[in-house]
Amino acid sequence: MKNKKCGKVYLVGAGPGDPALLTLGGQRLLAQADVVIYDGLVNPRLLLECPKAKKINAGKKHSRGIHKRYIEQVRINRMLVAYARKGLNVVRLKGGDPFVFGRGGEEALYLRRHRIAFEVVPGVSAAQSVPAYAGIPITDRHVASSVMFVTCHEDPSKNQSSLDWKRLATEKGTLVFFMGVKNMKAVMRTLTANGMPANTRVSVIERGTFPGQRVIEGTVADIAARVQRHKIQTPALTVVGKVNAMRREIAWFEKRALHAKKILVTRAQSQAGELSQKLLALGAEVMECPVIRIEPPKNFAPLDRAVKNLHWFDWIIFTSTNGVDFFFKRLHHARKDARALSACKVAAIGSATQAALLQNGIRADLIPESYHSKSLVQKLKESRQIRGKSFLLPRTDIAPEFLNRELEKGGARVAQVTAYRTIKSPLSSQEKNRLKSFKPDYVLFTSSSTVDNFFKAVPAGLRKILNARYVSIGPVTSQTLKKYGVRSYRQAREHTIDGLIETLVDKRTPSRWGRVNHD
Repeated sequence: MKNKKCGKVYLVGAGPGDPALLTLGGQRLLAQADVVIYDGLVNPRLLLECPKAKKINAGKKHSRGIHKRYIEQVRINRMLVAYARKGLNVVRLKGGDPFVFGRGGEEALYLRRHRIAFEVVPGVSAAQSVPAYAGIPITDRHVASSVMFVTCHEDPSKNQSSLDWKRLATEKGTLVFFMGVKNMKAVMRTLTANGMPANTRVSVIERGTFPGQRVIEGTVADIAARVQRHKIQTPALTVVGKVNAMRREIAWFEKRALHAKKILVTRAQSQAGELSQKLLALGAEVMECPVIRIEPPKNFAPLDRAVKNLHWFDWIIFTSTNGVDFFFKRLHHARKDARALSACKVAAIGSATQAALLQNGIRADLIPESYHSKSLVQKLKESRQIRGKSFLLPRTDIAPEFLNRELEKGGARVAQVTAYRTIKSPLSSQEKNRLKSFKPDYVLFTSSSTVDNFFKAVPAGLRKILNARYVSIGPVTSQTLKKYGVRSYRQAREHTIDGLIETLVDKRTPSRWGRVNHD
């Protein structure tokens, strides 16, 4: 995207928070950007769309001092011009829509006056999307045929307000107020003083479209007290009018199975995405805290030797999707494909491993009913497929010894080779602080290695502060938790990612899995 002469600036609306509300145009420009200057309230997940760009947090001045670092508007304007003049294409990523109380017009004028090419990519405004996520249609042909958007950035009680409060107070449609938490009491007092009935319905929506969205309902007379009592903070949107009555039947966002639940995912970063996305779709607030990394073996020779001599083996057992991925990469490296496995039978520890095999053209001959090693060994015993057989186990360098030990005890010849390494990923002090402020309700463990490294990476004092419930994917992982003096709050009945999620969603009492017992 670099230009020898001058770059271009794109004023892109990020939407109100939910990454799904980013437009396709915005997504494309983020992927191609050299520099992204983003508002402090933009969802950090959107920054995953621009991994190669230089990212600059413009911050957001906050009345409660939460965002202490911010860049003055005049400096932002200068930065846009400076980066464009270096021949770079710049995305100015703004919350909601750039031209709806977003100062996008100011930035566009500044760019125009400095002869910088720019485009505006509208975003989904909080004005309609936040009420929609709260189950409030801002217009309805029966009760509201008009809607007005109002910013409360000014003090409505001052002598020379630029707002026509008399008109607002007598408006028959819907009023949507931006940035009104700080001045809530004054806004409502001014509306009633100018003729609005005190019993007019009001809803205040905190962090709309985010997993932690909260909605406080009341009237013009009592909403300020309710907001104070529930400690509502910005960003928040206020909806005034009869349409609020429809929320009782239409509200949907907060009814999702895991709404507002804070969940910590400990999987390796390369694998956390699928689990995180499924949790987000169910309404959870997710923090990825990878305590392990998946890396190639230091020496591929043992795996390559096994790939070269696949005719030696009667069975190949895959115990993870990682094992499948690294095995087939080396198979392809040796200029071979799935046909090289024609003389072998293949076992998969579970449905996810089977799916990874299918992507490589192989259907497993054996999958145990319960997705763990003990069940796999039992299945092989029942089919008399152990004694006298040769097994290849492409696994992690820290794989438990149970599987190869039981096969050898049954009379098999076993070659276990390192297909990949599971590396401890220590947490930085910044990550520990994030974890402390996040305060998860649940910590998910998808393997014994995630348990081991979580307890090594997170100090005991911090674990006690978190006071989270631990959820494990299966019995081996639960047993590893016990090693640290902790019982899993719940254990997945089906030992898969989907099974783990179903266990979280299950509303039945967790007593059958045992309650958490923090060390």
